[in-house]
Amino acid sequence: MSAVADAGPVALAEGLWWVGAGSDGELGGSNAYLLLADDQAVLIDPGSIRTIAATLSKVEQLIPLDALRWIVCQHQDPAITSALPQLDTLIDPGGVSIVTHQQAARSIAQYQLRMPFWLVERNRWQLALPQRLLQFIFTPYAHYPGAFCTFDAVSGTLFSGDLFACDAIGAPLFAEGEDHFERIRIHHEHYFPSREVLNQTLKRIENHPLEMIAPQRGPLVPGRLIANLVRELKGIECGLYLMAERDGDIQRLSHLNGILRDITSTMVISRDFREIADRLLAILKRAMPAVSLEFFVQLQDDTVLQLAPESRYRGVAAAPPREVSRLFGISRQACVAGSGSVSGPIVVKADGEGACRFMLPLFREADEWVYGVVVIGVSESTEPDSQARQVMEQMSEVLQVAVEREAIYRGIELERQKFYERSIRDPLTGLFTRFYMEDTLRRLFEIHDRSGGTPVALAMLDIDHFKGINDRYGHVRGDEVLCRVARQIQDDARAGDLAVRLGGEEFGLIVVGDPATEIAAIGERLRQQVAAVRFKGTFSGLRVTISIGTALRQVGESIPGFIERADLALYRAKNLGRNRVCSADTVASPGQWSLDFN
Repeated sequence: MSAVADAGPVALAEGLWWVGAGSDGELGGSNAYLLLADDQAVLIDPGSIRTIAATLSKVEQLIPLDALRWIVCQHQDPAITSALPQLDTLIDPGGVSIVTHQQAARSIAQYQLRMPFWLVERNRWQLALPQRLLQFIFTPYAHYPGAFCTFDAVSGTLFSGDLFACDAIGAPLFAEGEDHFERIRIHHEHYFPSREVLNQTLKRIENHPLEMIAPQRGPLVPGRLIANLVRELKGIECGLYLMAERDGDIQRLSHLNGILRDITSTMVISRDFREIADRLLAILKRAMPAVSLEFFVQLQDDTVLQLAPESRYRGVAAAPPREVSRLFGISRQACVAGSGSVSGPIVVKADGEGACRFMLPLFREADEWVYGVVVIGVSESTEPDSQARQVMEQMSEVLQVAVEREAIYRGIELERQKFYERSIRDPLTGLFTRFYMEDTLRRLFEIHDRSGGTPVALAMLDIDHFKGINDRYGHVRGDEVLCRVARQIQDDARAGDLAVRLGGEEFGLIVVGDPATEIAAIGERLRQQVAAVRFKGTFSGLRVTISIGTALRQVGESIPGFIERADLALYRAKNLGRNRVCSADTVASPGQWSLDFN
């Protein structure tokens, strides 16, 4: 902007001129504007002691100083008002007025000027000029209580003060592209006290037909960029210095602000917990050497769920590390004593050199005790700096709800799984139930009917003379016999076989694949192994035998028909003297047993 400043006043529109000053070292330049309306000249945002000489030089190339009638000060910052004492000595105070708000006038009055004040709030927020009307838009706390913007309807120009302002060092007079947002973002993050104040200010100026925005510092904004900049500014977080503890570096605070904003955005946008965890780990890597992120949650029944990348954050019951389990159940007060804050990290260093872990305690909203722990693995054995601590504390706060919600979901899934296991597992023997067998057969038959190349076989087993065992030893001892036979069946089964308790003393074994064609031999081997079992103690001398009926499924055969053939073979084995294996007949044509079994 310094090159433009040396070239003299710049015409912006009819009767409107830029008369600002170029950058001066690290302090940058400033924008001042001269509006000409017949015999009345208006100087907007006159500038500071440093810049007024350059501004007056440009003004005098257009008009004599005595032609100035109005000096608009949109707030009381010395960057635009400290030049007033010099102007007060150069201009006849009887012919010029300072246009400002009462709040700003109280501060400007400390300069002890001769020029009178013309207060916008007492003049219906507008100044009528020959062939021109200036409208004043009240923008309180942006960034002073009495701040306002000025709109010139003739040129469509908004003189925006701190709004849309930025550092002017090395900047052009006009913004050139949408990347200009990054230039003004940091200024707004730390100049404006809150997002609510900024959005309220933007809402007030949006109602005007803006063709150009003229801030007090930084490039002017042409009309084609205004809508996008307004939209982008509405999404930023302000009050940057609220995050500062000792560090006042704007760039670092802005970087931290971006991280915290992304954390909040992740929790709002993402619903899948795996996605949340992946996003948070990526965000953490911007603030520390983070390499992993996992969660431990203690459920109401004291089961501990681990949500880790190895399980795709689906949640599995696991024994937590000792340093994690020691945190469960400690109070908020104890956490403050250990880390300095309720949600602050607890550092666990590895033995010797290498990585360490940061642990964040989690609390339910109305609970005083730790129920969850976030574990962040880092690649270096180090203490977290202030920025890393702030990031982790913010993450801990927003994770309270997300982790609790996920824990509820996963807890329900575990309960559902327990109920399902109870429904498909026989509580006495641990074998699968008939319900589960039929459900499995339905899926296997669909495959068999499509390909015809995946054999399915069933061996039905019945303990011989089991009623006599119950009568002699009692039902409790009879249950022990059932469990011993069930264990033998399970031990003999392959990984892909399905051992089932069908009811009472009757069992089943489903065999799939090529071995299914040898189901009779499998049954015979199993019969011999059960007969070889030797019981001790109360059962000393007891010999248990089983009878077996087998069937190889035919393509198109229904579940009831398949089971019935194996059952008939078992019946035949019983009638032939027990302790033997009989195979089902296959003389019927395929499909004879096809039923609509649902």
